[in-house]
Amino acid sequence: MKTLRIQLLLTGDELMSGDIIDSNSALIAKKLQAEGYSVSRRVTVGDNVELLKQEIAALSSMSDVLIVNGGLGPTIDDLTSEVLAQVVVQPLEENAEAIAHLESWCAKRNFKLDGPNRKQAWLPKGVTIVPNPIGSAVGFSIDHNDCWVVCTPGVPSELEKMLDQTIIKEINYRFPGLEKTTVSHLPVFGLGESKIQQMVIDSMPDWPKSVELGFRASMPIVDVKLTTHTLEGEQQRASCIARLKALLGAHIISEQSETLQQRVVGLLQQQGKTLATAESCTGGLIASQITSIAGASAAFEMGIVSYSNRIKSHLLGVDPETLECHGAVSREVACQMVQGALVQSDSDYGIAVSGVAGPGGGTDEKPVGTVWVAWGDRHKIEAELLYFPGSRHYFQQMVAAVGLDLVRRRLLNIDEPPLYFKQRKYKASTLKGKR
Repeated sequence: MKTLRIQLLLTGDELMSGDIIDSNSALIAKKLQAEGYSVSRRVTVGDNVELLKQEIAALSSMSDVLIVNGGLGPTIDDLTSEVLAQVVVQPLEENAEAIAHLESWCAKRNFKLDGPNRKQAWLPKGVTIVPNPIGSAVGFSIDHNDCWVVCTPGVPSELEKMLDQTIIKEINYRFPGLEKTTVSHLPVFGLGESKIQQMVIDSMPDWPKSVELGFRASMPIVDVKLTTHTLEGEQQRASCIARLKALLGAHIISEQSETLQQRVVGLLQQQGKTLATAESCTGGLIASQITSIAGASAAFEMGIVSYSNRIKSHLLGVDPETLECHGAVSREVACQMVQGALVQSDSDYGIAVSGVAGPGGGTDEKPVGTVWVAWGDRHKIEAELLYFPGSRHYFQQMVAAVGLDLVRRRLLNIDEPPLYFKQRKYKASTLKGKR
């Protein structure tokens, strides 16, 4: 059965120079993937008539759908209408539907419809208008080389509306009964790509060819992807997911594409529980990640950035003698930080982190990258010494992720220690032994 060939052409000198980061191709791909379609090729060119003509002609000859993005504005460097007219050998004309849209758009904003704006209504003869519900430039489409060519504006919010309201519906209407692509996501924390791949090779040598296994590392998560294009693959996908869940265990943070903070906030909401944080070396990053999730106010009580020893004592009740005897980066201080956060906030759970983020400040006993993470509730507080050498940014991202992951495990009553306890302890002790 045929698989739909969809290709993208992104236009604009600002994309080629790096002045604007291309987020639209990712938006298009994700919207299509949700419908079971995949993008097979993406091409980006600048504002050059000849290059655009060549690419539209070439891509349309080997596509079922070609989405052209950008170049529909009112300025001289917006070339898409002009170029498409030359490719399909049709004259440019003022499109009545497009000019009516422009007049309405301007009237609602008390704008005067001037000459440059009218340029957006000059379209190749014979195109079909693709409505733009929020912007001034309509989209338009035409069949060429047995390919549906659809031109869209570069403004992301306008593109998204047009994809949702018109373009994807038209693709579904034009190409019924095709085999579609299905992608399942298993976000994993605490195992690297190569480690997961080797575990699969060792434990599942009979992995079916109809289920594509892929990985996308996005620190600190590795997204394990299972992609199928056929009915056979779809039938085998559930079995593959079950085998991966048994193999990777609690390192899988969710059965859908979620971040650690999304998962933790979701679990807290489901259980009617609350969380508080006490952070030193991460500078409030854990609290920031939690509060970036909509609805976090129902589950998050308080975050304290206790960067100095004075604040650790004053706000969290850490004993000054403990600080003097053991230092800020210690099990004793991290546990007292959690206790203080629980008392101050009356929360159900707490996280505390205290470490050496670097690049300076390390010692033989506590090198840069050393961190104590403490977590728990009023009945049980645990702490672990870990080691994350690297940049300050890397260290903070990984420590924040560990804190969230350990709360996730506590919420799910997972007693098995994560693999990174052993891995990171070993590296810390090895380094200290060499110094």
